[in-house]
Amino acid sequence: MSQSSLHVVCPHCDAVNRLPAERLAERPACGQCRQALLTGEALAVSAANFDRHVGRSDLPVVVDFWAPWCGPCRMMAPAFAQAAAQLAPGVRFVKVNTEAEPGLAQRFGIRSIPTLAVFVGGREVARQAGAMDAASLQRWVRQAV
Repeated sequence: MSQSSLHVVCPHCDAVNRLPAERLAERPACGQCRQALLTGEALAVSAANFDRHVGRSDLPVVVDFWAPWCGPCRMMAPAFAQAAAQLAPGVRFVKVNTEAEPGLAQRFGIRSIPTLAVFVGGREVARQAGAMDAASLQRWVRQAV
């Protein structure tokens, strides 16, 4: 990330914040709601805020398309959370419940779950179907971004 400033979407109020790239590791707060911008936790997103978090953020975004009834999805959830913590603050992790958001699943052609996708600058740059452990997930994301 060679940009001098980055747009980061607040996980709490969805406000787009601009901050100097060198401040990523300083636990910046949202200019609107004053809560932490970079929590290191995976964020549940919906159709209402998906485009804002994926399209307006200058951080790479890893999306987990999953469903509550999916055994492999539930098994991978701790690995996804661990990878989110390990790759923060430089990568944002979000989860889309395809059961609650079938329109997003259809829009992105999700045929099996879990499916992981990496978005950079609002564009999908990598996709992987199937569960992964935390180390494999981190390696895959680093290669994609």
